[in-house]
Amino acid sequence: MQPHRYGYPPGIGDRRHGIEGIVKAVRLSKIFTIFTCMIIRKKEHWFLMLFIWRGSVLPRLLPRLVLLLIVSIAVVYYEDTLARWDIHMNPAPFTLFGIALALFLGFRNSASYERFWEARRLWGGLLNTGRSLTRQAHTLVDQPSQPTPFVNCLIALAFSLKHQLRQTDPDADLDRLLPATLAARAKAARWKPVFLLKTLSYWVQSVKQCGNIDSIRQQSFDQLLNQLSDIIGGCERIASTPLPYSYSVLLHRTVYVYCFMLPFGLVESLGWVTPVVVTFIAYTYVALEAIADELEDPFGTAPNDLALDAMCRNFENSLLEMDERPLNADPEGEEDRYYLT
Repeated sequence: MQPHRYGYPPGIGDRRHGIEGIVKAVRLSKIFTIFTCMIIRKKEHWFLMLFIWRGSVLPRLLPRLVLLLIVSIAVVYYEDTLARWDIHMNPAPFTLFGIALALFLGFRNSASYERFWEARRLWGGLLNTGRSLTRQAHTLVDQPSQPTPFVNCLIALAFSLKHQLRQTDPDADLDRLLPATLAARAKAARWKPVFLLKTLSYWVQSVKQCGNIDSIRQQSFDQLLNQLSDIIGGCERIASTPLPYSYSVLLHRTVYVYCFMLPFGLVESLGWVTPVVVTFIAYTYVALEAIADELEDPFGTAPNDLALDAMCRNFENSLLEMDERPLNADPEGEEDRYYLT
């Protein structure tokens, strides 16, 4: 393969996006909200936190809790009828069973959060590796060829990985970041991040053939590209290997059977307080299960999933700054107390 005149193979260097001089970086300081990303509330007063609505799982659980409240009220209302039919339960088994159920829910939440945190570490590693590759593309080449296509390909890799994990259409980002020829080839690939990773390797090969780097510096590039490959594979492993379905179904059934049987065990001792107590206990158990379900897939678009949109924008702006180009403006969000992580 003949090296391109700019030091990279045909396709990746057909168009140049560099500018003359160093552009002053724009600091990322705006606060905004994107509902397809993880959002975090600022710390509130302990009393105000009791009434927080957005960012919690309560809106999703409210219909189920209302149904359970109605069932509990019906059990209390027909308590005499149930007594005549000798339908009553001792509350002691519910205490023991509740402790065991809490332990299982804790294990489920720990397993889900471990997946969430591992995914966050992988995306943090993606940013660090991208910065290192961009730095080396600027500083380790003896006669620096224009590294902008290399940097654009790195940015496109991050966006294509996000789209692959979320199963969304990457075409707009590929058209925006890559030359037309390379974008068309990337769209035709099934594993787009892997295809772009190979394209980055071709750039390193081309500058080596031009004599702009030696074998030692080529090996340094290759080590970082291998790290990118590990990051892509780690994200694919998390996305394609959920927690065992039978375990999730068993825990789901157990939680709801326990909650709907609980009024029968408490009605004799609590009377009309039973609906309130049962609803509060059910909220604790059902909310823990709902949070575990959300965290199990950290690449989704639920409010508590990873902020991949914001991470990709941060990745792009960080590499643009290192490539001495103007940063992209932050999208405007609502004027509220939410901000992206």
